[in-house]
Amino acid sequence: MQTAIVGIGCFWVESKFKDLKGVISTEVGYCGGNTSETNYEMVCQGKCDSAEVIKINFDEEMLDYKDLLRFVFSSHDPTTLNRQGPDVGRQYRSEIFFMNDNQKKEAEIVRGEFNKKFNGGVVTKISKVSNYKKAEEYHQKYYQKKGVL
Repeated sequence: MQTAIVGIGCFWVESKFKDLKGVISTEVGYCGGNTSETNYEMVCQGKCDSAEVIKINFDEEMLDYKDLLRFVFSSHDPTTLNRQGPDVGRQYRSEIFFMNDNQKKEAEIVRGEFNKKFNGGVVTKISKVSNYKKAEEYHQKYYQKKGVL
C-alpha cells in the first residue's frame, strides 16, 4: 500500500476517488501549514496556512502513483491560484504533498506533462508532507453522509 496526499480545492470532493480502481481508502485533512494542531476554523480563518487535502491509500500494483496524479490533475483546475470554482482562499490551493524522493520526482514529471498541456499555466505546488492532521469526523465522506452521492 502507498499513500498520496493532494490538495485540489475543497476536500469534500474526496468522493471523486471512491470508484477509482486501486484506491483502498480516503480521508480528508489538513496539510502544509505551520502547525499540526489545526482545525477547520483555523484553516478557514487563515491562521495556520494549511491546505484542505485528501489522503489516498492505494494499491500501487493496481494503480501507479503517476496515473493517480494524472487523475488528480484532471479532476480540478491546476491553473487557478488559491481557488477552485467558487471556493477562494489559500486553503483551496492546488498542491501535491510527497512522502519520499520518488514521489517528488514522479509528481514533477506529471506536473510537467500538464504544464505543457496548459501552456505553462500550472500553479500546482509540490511540497514535502508537513503537519498533516485528519479533519474532523463531520467532514469525512461529507457528500455521502449528506446523500449527495
